[in-house]
Amino acid sequence: MDCALSPVQQRNLEKAFGAKVIDRTGLILEIFGRRASTREGTLQVEHAHLAYQKSRLVRSWTHLERQRGGFGFLGGPGETQIEADRRMIQERMTRIERDLDAVTRTRGLHRQSRARVPYPIVALVGYTNAGKSTLFNALTKAQVVAQDMLFATLDPTARATRLPHGETVILSDTVGFISDLPTALIAAFRATLEDVIEADILLHVRDVSHVDSEAQAEDVGSVLRELGIETTADRIIEVWNKADLLDADERTRLSNLSGHRDGQGRSDRDSAAPVLVSSLTGEGLSALTARIEARIARHRSTFAVILGPEDGASVNWLYENAEVLDRRMEEGGAQHLAVRIAPEKEPRFLNRFAGARRLSRAE
Repeated sequence: MDCALSPVQQRNLEKAFGAKVIDRTGLILEIFGRRASTREGTLQVEHAHLAYQKSRLVRSWTHLERQRGGFGFLGGPGETQIEADRRMIQERMTRIERDLDAVTRTRGLHRQSRARVPYPIVALVGYTNAGKSTLFNALTKAQVVAQDMLFATLDPTARATRLPHGETVILSDTVGFISDLPTALIAAFRATLEDVIEADILLHVRDVSHVDSEAQAEDVGSVLRELGIETTADRIIEVWNKADLLDADERTRLSNLSGHRDGQGRSDRDSAAPVLVSSLTGEGLSALTARIEARIARHRSTFAVILGPEDGASVNWLYENAEVLDRRMEEGGAQHLAVRIAPEKEPRFLNRFAGARRLSRAE
């Protein structure tokens, strides 16, 4: 049933149909249970499943009404079977919560270690089966599971990748969103979405070949808002995926839209317009990486540096710590470089290259 069922409704429908009946939450949990592979994923699924089952013990199971014998020195009717089962479920949930706290702390330490080597985080978000994992693989050359099925990705995956101008970013793949995602599941999987909340850039991946693409985008937007992220945020880049599945007319139409639409009401089409791509064929990926670089560049200053022909160590430092946008040699051997530097590295850069000339200032 594509809705939430109370335990009584579920019991009555099973009696009427003579078959097992599951509601939307139950189905999503079944799929989650099959897809989770890491310890964190399996713990989160089990916790959500136990919370779901805890409220459904009073169904058609009459044996749950039986009572255990009371303790002699206490007297009274004793503990019913349903109370005992509910207590055991709660004890198991408490143990899982402790384990999840430990896993969450570990993930926090991983994020802190990434912060010490401060690379921008680019997180992929979108409706389930929108092609996020295929795009992730295309951008990072990784081998994350990417299949045509719901919730193929349940466990967050992060990989470092280099952009064309040399900047390293952490790309994070996340669980797919779905309409009417039960609140309990959002809470259970919040840890998997922590990279989304803290990401510098969000790639909202949409399957533009799907008949309900607009409705799916709205569902993703509402989940993001529940996480405290406004869909008009400057850090969101909309990616129109699966261009290879479009017919020629639709591809032309969307290509024109992606080239001229301005989601922020500004004339700067490159900063706000969606990017039409095909993760499968690679179409549009260079435009996407250029857009990511441009979005990162908004918060970075650019400098002109002149180095001697023998100063290879400084050139190497710039390639390791900055984005080298342009490099040319004069006849005398002097090297002219245009570089873009992250704010946290700017003091070290200026200390080493005191004669650098600022070309543009970070926003």
